Amino acid sequence: MTSQVHNEAAVRPEGRTGAKPDGPVKRRKQSLGSRIARVASSGIVHAVLVIVAVFWLVPTIGLLLTSFRTAGDNASSGWWTVLTKPAELTLENYGNLLTNPTITGSFVNTIIIAVPTTLLVVIIGALAAYAFAWMRFPGRDWLFIAVIVLLAVPLQVALIPLARLFGAMGIFGSVVGVILFHTAFGLPFAIFLLRNFFSQVPEELLEAARIDGARDWLIFFKIMLPLGLPAIASLAIFQFLWTWNDMLVALIFTNTDSQPLTVAIQSQLRQFGANIDVLSAGAFLSMIVPLIVFFAFQRYFVQALLAGSQK
Repeated sequence: MTSQVHNEAAVRPEGRTGAKPDGPVKRRKQSLGSRIARVASSGIVHAVLVIVAVFWLVPTIGLLLTSFRTAGDNASSGWWTVLTKPAELTLENYGNLLTNPTITGSFVNTIIIAVPTTLLVVIIGALAAYAFAWMRFPGRDWLFIAVIVLLAVPLQVALIPLARLFGAMGIFGSVVGVILFHTAFGLPFAIFLLRNFFSQVPEELLEAARIDGARDWLIFFKIMLPLGLPAIASLAIFQFLWTWNDMLVALIFTNTDSQPLTVAIQSQLRQFGANIDVLSAGAFLSMIVPLIVFFAFQRYFVQALLAGSQK
């Protein structure tokens, strides 16, 4: 019986008995991409990226610390001296900023311009995107091609024609003209983005709603808007940032009473040495609001990215 077991083990293939081959084991050669990915995931690379990020944030940190120093301290030394002299920090600049009618008025104008523009672009863009995605009407494809073509049109080519048109309408130099300009140039991207997102919704879901008697308006508000909330939030973030940080359109289409914060800060640059305290506080105020908006909607922004990667 024992000899029979030994004979069967001798007859078995080498792979089944688990015996190691006599020669050296050949490792599979790694590709260049896999080696780069392995190096990129190492701790050294992460440490280098952290250092780069810290250096990238140095101007922002300098702006923040400068905004908390008096004009005399900023004129006599650099912002880094506050690291050894924290007593230089003060809220005097922000107190002066809140009592500066030019800065406060321009800050209010910026909100009046950015918020309605974002709402108009999101609402009109979502309605048009649903129509292009799920409604049938003559010339739909040609109209969508025209929307895509408008994405390539730079806004600089429309500055003079729209300035003359707004002048004839009596809205040149007002907030209304800036809102209309940003809305017109924000709609092509909004329609293109939301249409592609809405078209990914399963058609069976819409057919089931229509069988239950739902009309297009009900489908749009009850199905499309909840499902498209990540894409809509991403669009709102982009549009708000573009409008808030715009200076070219506001510089041309606004006057002294309707200028936003970017134009007000640019006008203060003519006296940079004397207004460094106002400039630093105003610039940080102009930067912090978009950051608050971004982090407030960051969850929906990440959801939109993940949804796009899964589809």
